[in-house]
Amino acid sequence: MGKTIINHMPLTKARINLGQVVRRVHLNREYFILEKGGIPVAGLVHVDDIEDYLDMRDPSLREQIRKSYADYREGRVREASELVGHLKNSRRKRRAKQPVRG
Repeated sequence: MGKTIINHMPLTKARINLGQVVRRVHLNREYFILEKGGIPVAGLVHVDDIEDYLDMRDPSLREQIRKSYADYREGRVREASELVGHLKNSRRKRRAKQPVRG
């Protein structure tokens, strides 16, 4: 992702050009700070960015990230390919245990 573009725009102009503004937010990941009388009152951001922001406000998720990072720092991690292999082997074993339907 490139440099974040932050635009300031009067609320009245944003209202007139809402379709274009939303398209720029969606396609270019631009941010818009909407102003009324020169005072910032609202912002438009891509839905993924607001979801990330809301997730980071969740204390249980922040704790999970903190613990995961501590595991990473302490070397309690494994390569993704190892995990995928383990999952595939577990799936094969489960299938082998299932009775044959007929």
